[in-house]
Amino acid sequence: MKRIYEKTVKELIKEFLNTFKLSKSQNPLGLRENLIDGGNFTRKEIFDWFNTNYPKIKKGTINAHLILLSVNAPSRVHYNIHTTGEEDLLFQEGQSIFRLYKKDVDAKPIYKEDNDITIAENDSSEQEINDDKIQEFAYEKDLQNFLSKNLEIIESGLTLFEDGDINGIEYPAGGRFIDILALDKNDDFVVIEVKVSKGYDRVIGQLLRYMAWIEQNQAENHQKVRGIIISKNISNDLKLACSKIQDVSLFEYDLSITLRPISYIC
Repeated sequence: MKRIYEKTVKELIKEFLNTFKLSKSQNPLGLRENLIDGGNFTRKEIFDWFNTNYPKIKKGTINAHLILLSVNAPSRVHYNIHTTGEEDLLFQEGQSIFRLYKKDVDAKPIYKEDNDITIAENDSSEQEINDDKIQEFAYEKDLQNFLSKNLEIIESGLTLFEDGDINGIEYPAGGRFIDILALDKNDDFVVIEVKVSKGYDRVIGQLLRYMAWIEQNQAENHQKVRGIIISKNISNDLKLACSKIQDVSLFEYDLSITLRPISYIC
């Protein structure tokens, strides 16, 4: 994606942080000190600052970069994190409050997905996860990763959304996460939701919320937004619901395995 301003979004966020006074222990990058010592900032504050100083940067792009730069955000693993630690800048406290990462105090940064299953970031409620749910979650992530690398099998000309170090896997949208955000051959946005189990009609509300969020916070005026639901089985209720909605497509997937014999005689 073409850079809008001379500086990258990461550089602009560092410029924003110069509006806060930070102690030396909190200031590994040498940011200028001029406000409250060790102060936090809110998501609204950084949105307002960008709107005043760099209004062409979309809220969706800012949100995604906040995840990239927050050491404790699980979804950052989908982005291009450098081993030099240059993205290890922020620590997220609650859904909308951020501060600088304190290397000697905070937990180690998240660099890659753990083998253990983690509850989605947007779900703060306590819930019991049984073996079937864990297996279903793992399959869904595998399917999501496969499709994100093979979008052409869904539609010719479909590509994964990318913006610098940010991509469209688990793309943040209003406190929740889109499975795959893509662009079609006309440079319009395509929101893709993946369900390994049966696709029920309730998923349409989730998809429409994501589509509206992208339209309001990420898309340019000339860009359209449409949606795709991919599931093992599409229920009749979901087919009926989508029959009254434009710009939503349904797909069912099949998985197959081919075995080949391996000779073990040297």
